[in-house]
Amino acid sequence: MKPVIGITADVEINDKYFLNSEYVRAIIRAGGLPLIVPVGIEKDVDQLIGILDGLLLSGGNDINPMLFNEEPHAYLGEVSPSRDSIELELARRMLKTGKPILGICRGLQVLNVAVGGSVYQDLHKQNEGPILQHMQKAPNTHSSHYVQVEKGSLLETLAGSERIQVNSYHHQSLKVVPPVFAVTGVANDGIIEAIEGTDQQFVLGVQWHPELLSVKGDAASLRIFEGFIRACAN
Repeated sequence: MKPVIGITADVEINDKYFLNSEYVRAIIRAGGLPLIVPVGIEKDVDQLIGILDGLLLSGGNDINPMLFNEEPHAYLGEVSPSRDSIELELARRMLKTGKPILGICRGLQVLNVAVGGSVYQDLHKQNEGPILQHMQKAPNTHSSHYVQVEKGSLLETLAGSERIQVNSYHHQSLKVVPPVFAVTGVANDGIIEAIEGTDQQFVLGVQWHPELLSVKGDAASLRIFEGFIRACAN
C-alpha cells in the first residue's frame, strides 16, 4: 500500500483553502497518497496521526511572531492564526511519533518554531550586510541561488551534492535554531536554508520549493521527495 501523506494547506482571509497542485503532484510522483489537512482539527490530531505515514508542511504566509515571544515587525506579512495552531500541534506530535516530516519554506519555519526556535520576521530589514534576493523575480521553476550543503547530512545524501541550486520565495528566515535540529544548508549570504533532525527520524526542512523544481525534472528535488516517501513507507 502507498504511504498516506498529510499536506497542510493555506487558509485565505475569505476562509478558502489554497494549496498549489505541485505539492500533490510531487507526492504522487514519488509514490505517496496525498491527504490535504484542514485547520480546526486540533482535538482530532491523534486520530489523524494514526492515519498518516508522513507529514508535509507546505509553504504559505508568515508565522505569528508572538508564538516565539516577539511583537510584530513593521514588515511582517499576513498571518493565519488557525493555520499556525494546527501546524504547530501536528509538528510537535509528529516529532514525538518518529514519523517522517518534510517542511517546505514556511514549513521549515514551523518546524523550528515548534521546538522553541525563532525566525527573522523580515530577513532584509533584520540582517546586516549584503543579502541575496530571496524573493526571486524569475519564474518559479528557475533556480536563482546556491545552497551550501553539509557533507554527510541527510540533505547531501538525497541531493547528491554539497552545492545545489534552488529557487527562492521567502522574506522570513530562521534566526535561532534549537539543538534538536542541525543546520545543514546555508546560502552564500549566511541565510539558513535547511535543517534536519539529529536522530534517526526523517525530519527535513528546506527554505526553497523543491515541489516547483521537480516539475521540470530537477534531480535533487525529485530525490528529496523520493527519499521522504521511502522513509514514510518503512
